[in-house]
Amino acid sequence: MAKKRSSTPAKGLRGGKAGLVLSLGSSALAVIRASKQVRRAKGTHDKLNTADAVAGMLPLITSAALVLRQLRGRKRENPETA
Repeated sequence: MAKKRSSTPAKGLRGGKAGLVLSLGSSALAVIRASKQVRRAKGTHDKLNTADAVAGMLPLITSAALVLRQLRGRKRENPETA
């Protein structure tokens, strides 16, 4: 018999506000590093390297957007603690 999974996030560092902010900060740093890689690739005029660097940025941007959405959802749920 299959277990029914809970839709609430697991408790731990990522589940708390501090964990979400830490995750957002690390995602932001990764995006900055990846954008530097894009600039270097564009400087060499290597289209394949540039495409690779841009493709590497997409998951980072997506994860940052997901964390922001979770933080905003927490603010809406608990406006008095924000």
